[in-house]
Amino acid sequence: KNCVLCLVMSGCVSAPNESSQTTEDDKPLVVFVTGDHEYSSESTMPVLAASLEQGYNMRTVVLKSHPDQNAEENIPGLEALKEADLAVFFLRWRRLPADQLKFIDDYLKSGKPVIGFRTSTHAFNYPEGHELRSWNAFGERAFGSPPGWGGAAKHTHYGHESSTDVYVIEKEAGHPILTGVDKDFHVKSWLYKVLPDYPVVGSTPLLMGKPVNPNTEDAIENPVAWTWQSASGARTFMTTLGHPEDFQQEAVQRMCVNAIHWTLGKPIPEWNGKIDINVPYRGM
Repeated sequence: KNCVLCLVMSGCVSAPNESSQTTEDDKPLVVFVTGDHEYSSESTMPVLAASLEQGYNMRTVVLKSHPDQNAEENIPGLEALKEADLAVFFLRWRRLPADQLKFIDDYLKSGKPVIGFRTSTHAFNYPEGHELRSWNAFGERAFGSPPGWGGAAKHTHYGHESSTDVYVIEKEAGHPILTGVDKDFHVKSWLYKVLPDYPVVGSTPLLMGKPVNPNTEDAIENPVAWTWQSASGARTFMTTLGHPEDFQQEAVQRMCVNAIHWTLGKPIPEWNGKIDINVPYRGM
């Protein structure tokens, strides 16, 4: 018995379950932070997370607003970001307390990678005069997106009755995130307006969106996916897509899986096939 203990301590043999534990710990931890009122991220993101665990050798944690997606002031479990290798945000108009924001702030300062979906451009909505109002510009800090909804950037969309034709920007067709992604496809998401000032200088737009049946005659094409390196050195990916019907598109699914691997600095994996994501649009 003592001899076995000596061998374990000397490293000649492994302690029971040591190799399996090491393998599990070596898997990247992806933490999803959700809460968006409208787009059912509390249901779409867990399906994406499950596919990462089952087919792509990752660990995941999915955090949700409590008690439901309309609760704007509480997302329990944000301390998971302390151990995260990647944070994925799908938020809309939250007003989290300072102690919860601290975990997000620390993560953004760490320089570790970040991904954002759709309404994460306006993840927070603190009122005028609030001590945390600067967090309304979270999208600009985290993703190089417009700093919140409306405002000087005139960040808006082209109407709920519209949809979007998406196409790969030709000069970026070889980008790893676009591996296996259709050159053009159609999504339900009504196009977000981010031009002319966003994404910020230094970003790399990957996909463009053309509005279909927009609510204004002067509607223009806008980037719908881009990469960027934040001020803290984080590798980031942002997409303004995110309607639950978008996730039924294999092109969108593959883009997401590729982006998760790319931001983590991992090779783009062999595609495991279409994911069954059938989540209804919640609406407002």
